[in-house]
Amino acid sequence: MTIRTLLVDDEPLATQGLQLRLEAHDDVEVVGTASNGREAIRQTKTLKPDLVFLDIQMPGFDGFSVISGLMEVEPPLFVFVTAYSDHAVKAFEAKAVDYLVKPVEEDRLAETLDRVRNRLAEKNAARKAKQLEEALHEHAPEAASELSTQDSAAPAASRFESVINIRDQGQIFRVDVEDIERIDAAGDYMCIQTGDNTLILRETMKDLEKRLDPRKFQRVHRSTIVNLEKVKQVKPHTNGECFLVLGSDTEVKVSRSYRDVVARFVH
Repeated sequence: MTIRTLLVDDEPLATQGLQLRLEAHDDVEVVGTASNGREAIRQTKTLKPDLVFLDIQMPGFDGFSVISGLMEVEPPLFVFVTAYSDHAVKAFEAKAVDYLVKPVEEDRLAETLDRVRNRLAEKNAARKAKQLEEALHEHAPEAASELSTQDSAAPAASRFESVINIRDQGQIFRVDVEDIERIDAAGDYMCIQTGDNTLILRETMKDLEKRLDPRKFQRVHRSTIVNLEKVKQVKPHTNGECFLVLGSDTEVKVSRSYRDVVARFVH
């Protein structure tokens, strides 16, 4: 699939530099450029790109105003590109796919484009599912009704987080949920463990649980959530308890009150 892309920046050299780096990616097609916010809104509505690389600080409409100006249409995916890291939190609150700081590094750009490809694949899958549902409702209403019942009974994976943004010492760390091994509660903070790395997130365990797919993440103790896909061994213990051995060889105790829940997923 070709990713139709619009570049928005009031600095021509920055636009040219990004365009040159994008040429290394065969599935990216730059369909237009814009040098200010108003032009960006007009070009987006006209060209209907899949992706917009958007500068934040521009004369007139800034990058956030551009997004606000496109709320009445189906918006593309946005990646903010700026010389400053101050707006990172606000950028992610605006649902940007990623946030790049100038000068854009090739490896960092490649990582961003991988995220974009995943998001576009999810959007295309959702669009095709909707088209199928509409066709079924028109030509086979009974089958559509049965499918709708099945869908409502199963948790929708799309409503759970695939990436968690963690702010630490003024920086934003984007953690792929699939890389999380376990989560430990420490008061009002969550310790996100990804193998050898630990990041601190200020959030309650109850709220964090709602953001994670319960088919993959289960609480096994009052203060511990485990990624069931990272479990490589189950070790029985006394009093009906057991230990889960994770990919990093860390052992996590499963209390009796959570044993039955985990048993449904770990074999």
